[in-house]
Amino acid sequence: MTFDDAIKAGKVTADEAYAIFDSLEPTEVEDLIGTWQGSEFPSGHPVDGSLAASGWFGKRFKDADTVDPLLFYTADRESFFAADPLKKFAASARGVTDIASVREEIETSAPTARLRKAEYRGKVTVGMIYDQAPIIDYFRKVDDDTLLGAMDRRGDPGTYFFVLRRVAR
Repeated sequence: MTFDDAIKAGKVTADEAYAIFDSLEPTEVEDLIGTWQGSEFPSGHPVDGSLAASGWFGKRFKDADTVDPLLFYTADRESFFAADPLKKFAASARGVTDIASVREEIETSAPTARLRKAEYRGKVTVGMIYDQAPIIDYFRKVDDDTLLGAMDRRGDPGTYFFVLRRVAR
């Protein structure tokens, strides 16, 4: 199964997601610079569907040390804002599903992640390391404007996969 086949199907198994991810080329930091709109890549992970339902927009990479790992739509869905991951996780744990409704509580102007090259699943690629959470998102290149991401979180029984499509450099 190819990436395009998986997108058309709308979901894959975890094994298919890993096989697709493993078939893709590693990324360089320069490949990621820009703003990216995210979408889910359903593979049977327990959080499948939750990011889309929360109003997730995507990610923004300014440089290797200036990363907004969680961008969410504003209430009017005309724009987006950067969220502090720990405050977002706390809001979700309280049962908040519409992240825009707690924007004043969780918005941040400070970067909350950074990019570093690391080996993951046999290839050296770019990983996004959250500053205050045990999470690394690894990226592989589908094409110059499309990435497949794999979220590796300590204690998580599986890998959460997602797609990023570039909207601005």
